Amino acid sequence: MTVSYDDIRAAQRRIAGQVDRTPVRHSRRLSRLTGAEVWVKYDNLHFTGSFKERGALNRLLSLTEDERRRGVVAASAGNHAQALAYHGGRLGVPVTIVMPEGTPFTKVDGTRSHGATVVIKGADFTGSTTEAHRFRDEEGMVFISAFDDEGIVTGQGVCALEFLEDAPDLDALIIPIGGGGLIAGCAIAAKAIKPDIRIFGVETEMYPSFAARRRGETPKCGGATIAEGIAIKAVGDITFALADPLVEDILVCAEEDFEKAVSLYATLEKTVAEGAGAGGLAALLRYPERFAGMRVGLVLCGGNIDARMLAVVLNREMVRERRLIVYRILGDDRPGMLSAMAAVIGGLGGNIIDVVHNRLALDVPAKGAEFDIMVETRDSAHADEIGKALKDQGYALRMG
Repeated sequence: MTVSYDDIRAAQRRIAGQVDRTPVRHSRRLSRLTGAEVWVKYDNLHFTGSFKERGALNRLLSLTEDERRRGVVAASAGNHAQALAYHGGRLGVPVTIVMPEGTPFTKVDGTRSHGATVVIKGADFTGSTTEAHRFRDEEGMVFISAFDDEGIVTGQGVCALEFLEDAPDLDALIIPIGGGGLIAGCAIAAKAIKPDIRIFGVETEMYPSFAARRRGETPKCGGATIAEGIAIKAVGDITFALADPLVEDILVCAEEDFEKAVSLYATLEKTVAEGAGAGGLAALLRYPERFAGMRVGLVLCGGNIDARMLAVVLNREMVRERRLIVYRILGDDRPGMLSAMAAVIGGLGGNIIDVVHNRLALDVPAKGAEFDIMVETRDSAHADEIGKALKDQGYALRMG
């Protein structure tokens, strides 16, 4: 099995006008921050919110009339499901999506809203895949893998064609890896256009399946990651065979890297990225010395993040930067105590967000109280300034 540059060019013509051609923009802010010259391709702006549309549409357009009539089935809890459902609905192809138990209602409803039949089956992606294979075998449906399919890989390669048409001078592409469909297609296309371009993959340290397979090891995968879109226990056989010779290195990132990248996309680029979608930036932040001075392309491959999770990530980043801090103060439990502390904080420009009194901690005197005062600050130096002022006023500061 193989996918060629000509195949990807044909896919580009095949899907033209049916999938958004997402923009590529140079980011002065991210360039200044990382020391590289950074270009971003905003695949979060697709109608279904991720890069998956190109591959899904290309694969659907390759179906025979008989296959279209029988319909397709896939296992997915996210972006592949919505892309397949949306374009299947447009083309009149029946789509069944098997989702794992516990899939968020928003993703279930989003997939159903595009006209797909949703079946909840399986404790995880592996269990859902088994059920999808049963539909293929017993119901005669066509199984479409989220990544390990030549038609999917070919469609995903169109991303790199568009990227290099808009930013032809790139030295490197940094691409998140889940099952490997995106990096396989993009690596084939990019290397055909520009043989000296360097291709880097990104994985979360909880699911380093490509990196482990490259070393000949069994990957140790598991855990709840914000980059759930690339939380795949085993990279695809087809995708690994296609991508491995073309990918220079796999950059493994921690949860903190993905969270910071999501936050920076929101605050600096004014755009929404899901954890996996922010993987390229996460790698650039973790390994800046690898890309200093280089012209680097980042595929922001998805923006389907739950609103609550986005809020959590943004707040956690404020805590890391000490722009949101809790001062824990031991003091007397008497009238006016809180207002006096608030006067010190407010006088220095701190914004009090929340206050919690703890009178039952056994390491606090019976006539005392522990005050947890959450304060919004300008930066770490401002946080230190407020902490010093509280200590100078005689307050017993336990943290902050």
